[in-house]
Amino acid sequence: MGFILQKMKIRLFTIPNMLTLGNLICGSSAVVALLMHADFELAFWLVVASAVFDFFDGFAARLLKSVSAIGVELDSLADMVSFGLVPSVAMFCLWDVAPSSDLPSWMRYLTLTIVAFSALRLAKFNIDDTQTTEFCGLPTPANGLFCLSLAMLMAAGSISLPQWAILTISIGMAYMLISPIRMFALKFKGFGWQGNEIRYSFIALCVVLIAAFTRYAVPAIILLYIIISAIRWTVNLNKK
Repeated sequence: MGFILQKMKIRLFTIPNMLTLGNLICGSSAVVALLMHADFELAFWLVVASAVFDFFDGFAARLLKSVSAIGVELDSLADMVSFGLVPSVAMFCLWDVAPSSDLPSWMRYLTLTIVAFSALRLAKFNIDDTQTTEFCGLPTPANGLFCLSLAMLMAAGSISLPQWAILTISIGMAYMLISPIRMFALKFKGFGWQGNEIRYSFIALCVVLIAAFTRYAVPAIILLYIIISAIRWTVNLNKK
């Protein structure tokens, strides 16, 4: 195997790949935190760490001119765990924390639509050349942060959502992953205002939300991102 990799000139242990593996390890640890300890807060912060690794692996690959096919595939595999499996497991486990809605117990397995639709989302992203400057559907990291922040707030007793709401949110967010809505990416075209208006405006609103809602800010920010993107997408459709 080593001879084959050498002959194909595939470099496994590059800096970007190591960062991606950091994403994967944090995501895997979050699954353990949820299933073994029901520790929603730890799982949330591990997913935040995964998101940081996910941001910097691509940044490092571009900076070091180390973009590779194996890096692209590895990134999707790591994202599948950290932002597909983890939020699905979180919503599944949250069923035990949520007030009963007298729903059949088998319905909790519908929360696993998140991991299934995350796979579809990531597979589509890998072959869709139109998603270089914007996304089609909700990015999996955004969905992961939304679900884990809700789970953390519920487990802490800060909010209370019944089982039917957990189920509705899970299915709704799963759909958003594969929806046709074009969502802006935080990829800046230089540092000027022109061409980056929506990005700078969104960041400013995020700062306001964090200052106003503190620990409640994450789900609010993700919902704001969806709303702004949906409005922008609708306006652009009407222009055509």
